[in-house]
Amino acid sequence: MTSLLAFLFVLGVLVFVHELGHFLVARFHGVRCLTFSLGFGPKLIQAKRGDTVYCVSAIPLGGYVKMAGETAEDEREGKDDEFLSKSKWQRFQILIAGPAMNLILAVVVLTVVLYQGAQVPVFQDEPPVVGSVTGDSPAATAGVRPGDRILSVAGREVDTWEELYNAVYPRADREIEVVLRRDGDVRSITVTPVGQTKYNLGDLGVVPSISPQVASMQSSNSAARDAGILVGDVIEGVEGRAVNQNSLVEIINENPNIPLTLQIRRDGVQQDIVVTPNFIDGVGLIGVFLDAESRTIEPGPFEAFTMSLEQNYELSGAIFQTLAGLITRDTPVSQLVGPVGIAQASGDAVAFGWVSLFGLMSFISLNLGILNLLPIPILDGGHIAIIAMEGVSRRDFSVQLKEKMLLIGFALLMTLMVTVIYNDLTRVEWIERFMVWR
Repeated sequence: MTSLLAFLFVLGVLVFVHELGHFLVARFHGVRCLTFSLGFGPKLIQAKRGDTVYCVSAIPLGGYVKMAGETAEDEREGKDDEFLSKSKWQRFQILIAGPAMNLILAVVVLTVVLYQGAQVPVFQDEPPVVGSVTGDSPAATAGVRPGDRILSVAGREVDTWEELYNAVYPRADREIEVVLRRDGDVRSITVTPVGQTKYNLGDLGVVPSISPQVASMQSSNSAARDAGILVGDVIEGVEGRAVNQNSLVEIINENPNIPLTLQIRRDGVQQDIVVTPNFIDGVGLIGVFLDAESRTIEPGPFEAFTMSLEQNYELSGAIFQTLAGLITRDTPVSQLVGPVGIAQASGDAVAFGWVSLFGLMSFISLNLGILNLLPIPILDGGHIAIIAMEGVSRRDFSVQLKEKMLLIGFALLMTLMVTVIYNDLTRVEWIERFMVWR
């Protein structure tokens, strides 16, 4: 129920903002708006103000603004307040206003989210120098070693770990070229990233050289709390030996009831703390939850806005890269997410608080704005493309030609919807069991 309510809230806001863009610009240009609907199908709640019926409809997967004289099939009187009576430039403004509002919303919401402060992994902006290689991973099979500096992935230069992950994620189960530098020599290897998580994200099996940080503690049986370890402490070593998260966990698990001296960094100051792991369920545990070392960012309003613009710009590039990958078949179709997946993600996000939910809303709004600008008939971008082609050819296309173009667009959209819903269902464990062909 929480997932459903969170999904309806996120989708409701995004659809309302999108349609509000069309509505406001249409009214600005004097177009008569007949209906403003959140949802499709039978009207559940409605109220009429002036010429417009405002309503909430039964199927909450979108919305629409119905304008007078919007299509050639509509009954038209040739009045100046009809959509098709307006100039191509005015119609273009009305059509692009919806996606533009989603893009603006993405920037505004992410600005608010960033202004609250956030934990950012320290390694994220560092050069991708391999700290360790996971056993039996694609990188291990290809001969990648700790200390290798990864220079490019699939022809795309990567200067940070974030860029490396963004380059690898869309290429699950696709053979790619990885260029790396080892001991001053540049060499090229071929690797096939393996799909990980239910979203089939590509993974090479390499991780940066990072120290684990105490993210939280158990309320009981916490040897770490008794020893004086605090949330936020960075554990750099055990008994004088440098560790990463995996090696730290192994050492603790293998040494129950044996005092261990941990090298801790707290507020920039290094100190030693002795902790004795408790013997629980056959292994040693100290009662902490670990994560990669991170830093806290607390930007001011202007800095948060600037960061929002930068992050939305980078995410837009990643979205276009994914779309291009679908065409070139570099991106697996299985990575696409539909309504069920968005509902699940909304439920997961709301469990971490409103900041996470609004961060997800910003990301979905950006996707919605970009996807609606694609030149696919039936989408806003498709209508804009038709207007542009009519402008270039200096003639209006026939009703029959427009109907064929819209039919093609509808078929493409339905194919996409079937694909993403199928993907969503495969990620639901009890449904996936019935898919014997998988």
